[in-house]
Amino acid sequence: MSDTLQSLRQCILDARHASERVRVAALLSELQLDAKVQAQTGEQAIKLVERVRGQATPNLLEAFLAEYGLSTDEGIAMMCLAEALLRVPDSPTIDALIEDKIVPGRWGQHLNHSSSSLVNASTWALMLTGRLLSSTQAHGIVDTLRNAVKRLGEPAVRVIIAEAMKELGRQFVLGRDIEEALERSSVSREKGYTCSYDMLGEAARCEADARRYHLAYSEAVSTLAPGCSGNSVRDNPGISVKLSALHPRFEYAQRQRALDELLGRVAALAQLARSAGMGFNIDAEESERLDLTLDVIEVLLSDQALAGWDGFGVVVQAYSLSASAVIDWLHCLAERQGRRIMVRLVKGAYWDTEIKRAQVLGLNSYPVFTRKASTDVSYLACAQKLLGLRETLYPQFATHNAHTVAAVMALAGAPADSFEFQRLHGMGEALYREASEQGGYRCRIYAPVGAHKDLLAYLVRRLLENGANSSFVNQVMDHQISATEVARDPLGELRPVADCPAHPAIVLPRDLYAPARLNSVGWDLSDRSSVDNLKQQMGPFMRHNWDFAGTAYKDLSGATQTVCNPAWPTEVVGKVCQASPTDLPPAIASALAAAGPWAALQVRDRAQILIRAADLYERHAGELIAIAAREAGKTLADGVAEVREAVDFLRYYASEAAQSDFSQPRGIFACISPWNFPLAIFTGQVSAALVMGNSVIAKPAEQTQLMALRATALLQEAGLPEGVLQCLPGEGSTIGSGLVASDQVGGVCFTGSTDTALHIHRTLATHGNAAAALIAETGGLNAMLVDSTALPEQAVRDIMVSAFQSAGQRCSALRVLYLQREIKNRVLDMLFGAMDELCLGDPLELTTDVGPLIDEEALNDIEGYCTEQAARGRVLKRLSVPGKGFFAPPTVLEVDGIEEVEREIFGPVLHVAAYRAQDLSQVVGAINQRGYGLTLGLHSRVDARVEQVIDQARVGNVYVNRNQIGAVVGSQPFGGEGLSGTGPKAGGPHYLARFAHRTAPALASPGIVGSIVSAAQINDWAATTDNAEQPLDLVQVDQFLESVAPLLPANVVQVVGAIAANPREMPGPTGESNRLTLYPRGRILCLGPDKENLRLQVCQALALGNRVLAIAAQPDLPTSWHKRWPLVTMSGVISPDSLAKVRLIDAVALHLPAAALRPWREALACRDGPIITLVSEQIAPEGFVIERHVCVDTTASGGNTTLLVQAA
Repeated sequence: MSDTLQSLRQCILDARHASERVRVAALLSELQLDAKVQAQTGEQAIKLVERVRGQATPNLLEAFLAEYGLSTDEGIAMMCLAEALLRVPDSPTIDALIEDKIVPGRWGQHLNHSSSSLVNASTWALMLTGRLLSSTQAHGIVDTLRNAVKRLGEPAVRVIIAEAMKELGRQFVLGRDIEEALERSSVSREKGYTCSYDMLGEAARCEADARRYHLAYSEAVSTLAPGCSGNSVRDNPGISVKLSALHPRFEYAQRQRALDELLGRVAALAQLARSAGMGFNIDAEESERLDLTLDVIEVLLSDQALAGWDGFGVVVQAYSLSASAVIDWLHCLAERQGRRIMVRLVKGAYWDTEIKRAQVLGLNSYPVFTRKASTDVSYLACAQKLLGLRETLYPQFATHNAHTVAAVMALAGAPADSFEFQRLHGMGEALYREASEQGGYRCRIYAPVGAHKDLLAYLVRRLLENGANSSFVNQVMDHQISATEVARDPLGELRPVADCPAHPAIVLPRDLYAPARLNSVGWDLSDRSSVDNLKQQMGPFMRHNWDFAGTAYKDLSGATQTVCNPAWPTEVVGKVCQASPTDLPPAIASALAAAGPWAALQVRDRAQILIRAADLYERHAGELIAIAAREAGKTLADGVAEVREAVDFLRYYASEAAQSDFSQPRGIFACISPWNFPLAIFTGQVSAALVMGNSVIAKPAEQTQLMALRATALLQEAGLPEGVLQCLPGEGSTIGSGLVASDQVGGVCFTGSTDTALHIHRTLATHGNAAAALIAETGGLNAMLVDSTALPEQAVRDIMVSAFQSAGQRCSALRVLYLQREIKNRVLDMLFGAMDELCLGDPLELTTDVGPLIDEEALNDIEGYCTEQAARGRVLKRLSVPGKGFFAPPTVLEVDGIEEVEREIFGPVLHVAAYRAQDLSQVVGAINQRGYGLTLGLHSRVDARVEQVIDQARVGNVYVNRNQIGAVVGSQPFGGEGLSGTGPKAGGPHYLARFAHRTAPALASPGIVGSIVSAAQINDWAATTDNAEQPLDLVQVDQFLESVAPLLPANVVQVVGAIAANPREMPGPTGESNRLTLYPRGRILCLGPDKENLRLQVCQALALGNRVLAIAAQPDLPTSWHKRWPLVTMSGVISPDSLAKVRLIDAVALHLPAAALRPWREALACRDGPIITLVSEQIAPEGFVIERHVCVDTTASGGNTTLLVQAA
C-alpha cells in the first residue's frame, strides 16, 4: 500500500474514532452551499413533495408504511409476522404465530384510514382474523365466523395471512429468482430505468452457505449478460454482492484467511461482470467489516485482469463518521489505478445495530451519527464531494428523500451522464417519476432477488428504515405534515446543536449506567487500531514470568508451585508460593485485627477504594488479559470480557453500597473463587465483602493463582489497609476446608461445583460458624429450546457461542439443545458447518475461537465421557484438535432428552434432542425435574410461548433470542436456584445484603419447651400446601404491610417494602430488555423461637408471598392472619433430628446464637438435594424470596423499533 493510501486509511480510522462533535464541525465546514443553491434546493424539495402527494394513489408498500408506522403496536406486530411467518414449516406453529401477533392488535382504528384499498382490505382481514382467533369477543356473527374457522382447522386464516405476507414481499423483492426478476423489471426498463440486482442473503454461517451464494451470484451475472446491450456500464444492469455472504468468517480476526479464500471468489465474479459489460458493486455492511472490505477492494482494483474496467463499484454509508474519509481513499485509489469507480451513496441500513454494538462493547464513541439530521448533512457533504470528483468517481445517489434529491439536482446542475440516482424497488416510485421520468435524471432501481422466506432480514430493515416516524417515506404520505416540514433543510436542524450534536436520548457507551457509575472500557477486536493498542499493552507480558514465590511471599510456608500454559504445557508462566495449614491461624488473626478499623470507615471511603481499584484494573488491562490467556487459556475476547466484568463489579458494588441500610459487617469473609473466571468472580466476591465492611481471606482456585495474586496486589495498591485482604493460594482440601471450618469466619462466598458447595455447607454446620452466611453459585444442566419460528442463522450463532465459547468452561454454558422436530435437520446442518469454521489454538492469537481446557484432568474427563458416548453411537459431530495442549474437540451428541445427561459436562460438549411443539410444557417440566436452575435459552417469535416458558421454568436466568452466557453486572444479575445455587444473584441489587447484618446477631438462646411437632405433621402440611409460583405481587405486599404495620418496628415495614419493588427493569444497552423479578421462596418454616422473632419471621415471609407454617410453644399470632393469609400455626417444638426428615420445605427461619443454631444447621446440611436457606437474622427479607432474570434481545426480529422511534 502506498504511503498516501496508507495515510488515508489511517484517516478513516481516525474519523471512526473521533467524537461526534468533531465530525459534525468538520461536516459543517466541508459543506459549502451558497444562498442560491440552498434556496433552489428548498423550493425544488417542496415542489417534489407536493407533486408526489398530488399524484395517483401510492403503491401498496408506501401506503402500508404510512398506515402502520413503528409507533404503533400493530406496525410492530406486522413486522414480526412478516419476519417469521414464511419460514415456519408446521401448521400448528403458523397458527400460534398468527394468533400471537394479530389477536392483541387494535386493527379497527386503522380501518379505512389508508388511501389504498388493498391496505384497507388487509386491515379488515387482520381485524377479522383477530376476532376469529380471540376467545373474548362479543357473540353473534363474530362467534359464527370464529366457529366456522375452527371447524375448518383455521386453514383459511393461515392461507390469507400467508398470502398477505407474500404480497408484502413482492413489493420489496423483484423476483424469487433472477429470471423472474428480469421479467418483472421489463416495465421499468421500458420507462428508462436500469436495475442493480441484489441476491438476497445475509452473512454465510458455513462454507456451504458461501458456496451457495457464490453460485447464485454467478448464475445471476450469466443470466443478465445477454441484456447488457448498452455501450456503457451505466446503461446496463448491475449486480451487488455482500462479501460476508461469500465467506463464513468475513471478519477482522480472520483477516488473512478471509483474504486468501475470498479474493478468488470475488475476482471470478468481477471478471464475469466485466465480460458482460455490467456493473459490479461491493455492498456496504456493518462498520466492523469496513476495514477488511477496503482491503478486498484495494487488492481487486490492483488485479490486472480488471484493468481499464469502470464497472467496479463501492457503497458508502453517509451515517458513518468516516464516510467522507472513505470517499477520499476511493478517489486516491482510482487515481492510482487510472480508472473510474462507481460510488453508491446511501444513508445506511445498520444504524440501530451500530448503536447497540458500541454500547455492548463499551466503546468510547459510536461509529455513526446519532441524529438523523447529522446523517442527512453528511449525505449532502459527501454528495458535494462526489460531484466534484466525477473524473475518477461515478456517483450513484441512493435516496428517497425529496430534500436530498433536490439538493443533488441543485449541486449537479442539469441532468448528465456523469451521475445517477438510485431507488429501492417498491419505494420512491412517485418521487422518481418526477425526478427521472419528468426531470430527465438517470435513475437505477436497486432490485432484491430471492425466495420469500429468505427476504426477512432485508424486508425488516426496509420496514424499520422507512417506517420510522422521522423518515421521508413515512411523512410524505401524512398530509397532516406540511410539505415545508417534510422537505425541511437538515442544516437548519443541525446548526443550532452543533456544539452538542449527540442525540440526547442516546448516551455514550461510557455513560450507559450514569450517573450511578461508569461503564467499563472495552476493546473492539474488529478494529485495527484497537487491536494494535491491545497488543501494545500486552507486549511486555507475552513471555513474562510472574514470580509470586520470592521474598515478598516468605510469610507463606507451603511448597512452590510452577504455573504452566494450558495451551503450551511446557511453557512456564510463573511461580507461586503455596499456603499451608499452619498459615491459617496467623492469617485469621490478622483479618480479625483489621476488621474493626475497616468496618469503622465510612461506606463512601471504602467505596472510593473500589473505584480506584477499577481504574487500576483498566490501566493494567494488558497484563491481566495476558495472564488470563497464558494461565487460564482464555481467548483475547474472553480476556477482554473478564477484565470488563471485574471492573464493573468494583464500580457497581461501590455504587450499591452507598445506598445500603446495613450497619453490621459479618467480620471475616472467606471468598473461594473458581478458575474459569479467575479475575471477574474473584473480584466480585472480594469487592462485595470488602465494601460492606468485612475483612477478606481469599482462596483462589489452584489452577489460576497468578491472577488472584496480581488482582490482590492491585486492590492493595488502591488503598486497602494491611490485613483487610489476604490471598492464600493453596489446595481446597486444606486451605479452603480450613477456612470454612474456622468459627471466626462470618461468611463464605463460593463459586464452583454443586458437590463442593454441599461439602462447604456441611463443614460450616459441623465445624465452622453455624451462623455464618453461605453464598454459593454452582453449576447447571443448562438447556436451550429452538422452535420453528426461530431464524436458523440467529439460533446457530447463539448456539455456537453458548456451547463452545470459552471451550464450554462456563457454568452458564449450553449443555442440552432442544430443536423442534421440523427444523432439526436444517439447524444441525448449519450448526455442523459453522463448527467446521471454528479455529482452535493459542488463545493469544486473535484468530483463535476456542482455547484449551484448564488442565490435563479436565481433558481426561471430557475425553473419557466422549469415548463412552461414542461407544453408544451418540456422536453426531466432532472436530479435530491441535497436537499440543489440553484441547478438547467441540462435540455434538444426540440424546432423547435431558434425562439422559447424567451430570454437568464442563467442556465443549453439546447434547441435542428433538421435541414436538405440543410437548413444550413437558420439555420444560423435564428440565425442572433435574433440579438445576441456572440458565435457559429460548429462540421463538411466538410471545405466548416465550411467556409460557418463562412462567414454567424454575431457572435463575432466562435468555430469549440471544446467547445464554456473559451476564452483565448491574444489568443481568446472575445466579441460579435449586442445585444451581443459594442466591442472591451476583451483580444484582440484593447481593450485598448477604455480606452484612441489619441487626446484631442473637446473643442468648431462650429455652425451648413444648410438645413435639413431628416431621410427619410438617410433611402433611407441605404436601397439601401449594407452592407460591407466581411473581411477587406488590399490591398484596402493600396490603399486608399496611395491615400489620402497628405490630412491627417501622424499619421492618420500610425494608420489606423496599425489597418488594417488583419487577425491576435493569439498565442496559438499547435493543435489550432486562427484567429482574422476585418470586416468593415457597413454603417457609418459621421457628421463632420466641414470640417477637416468630412474629418478625412470619410477617416477612407472608408479606413476600410465601406459604408459612409457624411452630412455637406459644405462637401468639392474630387469628385474622390465618383467615386472610396462607398461614398455619402449630403449638409445640420440633427437634433438629426431625428437621432432617422434613420434605418440600424451601427455607427455615430461626433466630439463635451460632452455638445453639448448630444442630439445626447440621440437620439441614445432612439432607440430599438443594441447600435449604436458613434465615437466622431478625430482619432479612432477602432470604424469603428468589430472584429470576429474563433478558430478551428485542432486535431479534430484525431491528430496534424502540431506538428508531425514540431517536426520531
